[in-house]
Amino acid sequence: MHGPGPTWPRSCTPTLAVRILLTNDDGVFSPGVLALAEAASRFGEVRIVAPDMEQSSVAHAITASRPLSQRPARVGRFEAFRVNGTPADCVGLGLFVWGPVDLVLSGINLGLNVGNAMWHSGTLAAAKQASLLGVRGIALSAPDVGEELGYVGLRPYVETVIHRLLDLPQLGLVNVNFPSRPRGLRWSRQSVRHYDGRMLAVRKNQLHHFPLSSMTGLSARTSPASFNTPHPARFDRRSLQDTDSPRRRL
Repeated sequence: MHGPGPTWPRSCTPTLAVRILLTNDDGVFSPGVLALAEAASRFGEVRIVAPDMEQSSVAHAITASRPLSQRPARVGRFEAFRVNGTPADCVGLGLFVWGPVDLVLSGINLGLNVGNAMWHSGTLAAAKQASLLGVRGIALSAPDVGEELGYVGLRPYVETVIHRLLDLPQLGLVNVNFPSRPRGLRWSRQSVRHYDGRMLAVRKNQLHHFPLSSMTGLSARTSPASFNTPHPARFDRRSLQDTDSPRRRL
């Protein structure tokens, strides 16, 4: 971005109740968003505003050609709203309707968001939309484990990540990836590996799809194989380079 960036809210701690808006790109009833809501509720008031259907890989699309609507829903014990729009739409609408928010969390995405896949990730786009609107945005992703119970083991690590990042108000946009069996927390560089980039035919007919596997493999310095790996994200093309994030353990 050019010019001065937005002003981020002051640092928050678990002793200070914060207003947290949750969204995702997998849909309002995804097990990932419920798991994230359970973890985030430790830190304050949580409201879920998420797409009414899956919006994976829609990137930072916003809806300008038709009105948006929201309908109330229940996600576990949490108040939620389902929106007929994209993840970025949900952030904009949630901030407009709910009022001042301290933090936007996007996820937990059903699948990692690393390498070039970040450019078309709806999960990360929601966090970017929050950042553009002056609210801190954190995108969180993990391997797809299916049901909400599969994320129970991640909860202590999700809570730790939220706690640590709340105390780093200078980081307005962060992308976090969780392995299936975490052993700790570590800052990583933004990977430049290629993902989801090839078009493949299905059964040699006229159907085609994007694969979900890596095209070039993971770097040992950017892989979330053993550690939760948060990294600050950037808006401009310099984010295609390996950025020197703090390499200390969180």
